[in-house]
Amino acid sequence: MLRKMVFTSIAGCLLAISAMGAEVYVRVAPPRAVYEQRGVAPQRGYVYQRGYHRWDGNVHVWTPGVWVAPPRPRARWVDHRWEHRRDGYVFVEGHWR
Repeated sequence: MLRKMVFTSIAGCLLAISAMGAEVYVRVAPPRAVYEQRGVAPQRGYVYQRGYHRWDGNVHVWTPGVWVAPPRPRARWVDHRWEHRRDGYVFVEGHWR
């Protein structure tokens, strides 16, 4: 029982920390975006989310773009991006508007 409570407490703390969305600064600038051919949308109304470089702790890794269905009518996708700040580069998650 005690082991289960400790595990649950640790899991809750990790979830709370990840939900805070702490910014991670990367000193290495991301490379230029990779050119991708989008192809044809799988269904009418789908939106293409362009690929982006993510930081894996050691190096930037390309994540390819995908076609997705918007969550609601007339929703617009704002792409993922890297922002240059004083201490390095910060990844800003894409989101729906």
